[in-house]
Amino acid sequence: MDTGHTDATTAGHMQIGEAAERVGLSIRTIRHYEETGLVIPSARSEGGFRLYTEPDLDRLRVIKRMKPLGFTLEEMRHLLQTLDGVAVADGDDRIHLVDQLAVFHAAAQTRVQALREQIDMAEVIAHQIQEQMDQHNH
Repeated sequence: MDTGHTDATTAGHMQIGEAAERVGLSIRTIRHYEETGLVIPSARSEGGFRLYTEPDLDRLRVIKRMKPLGFTLEEMRHLLQTLDGVAVADGDDRIHLVDQLAVFHAAAQTRVQALREQIDMAEVIAHQIQEQMDQHNH
């Protein structure tokens, strides 16, 4: 029986709801990333629904991983462009793009270290609070 509805998933495409669920982002967030040009759906259904592919989800995952490190939308855009470029570049262009990736890597490492220091501080205060609770519960 033909209902006129094509299952987008079987064609390698998925609608925004499934994409959001698979990546762990809200639909609203994905739409925001589309509005800012970070991730453009690979296709649209006949009804105008956004359709995403696995490479689109990979881009969303990169963005999701950058977010906790405090990268700006512009920095995310630059990294995505660099990743896209390094995959197809050669010669001097490739060397330049790899150098750009090294800058992003160093920035990410610095931010990871700062987060580790915040976690250490948070663990200290949590431990101090626990000690106070233990002391006053006896």
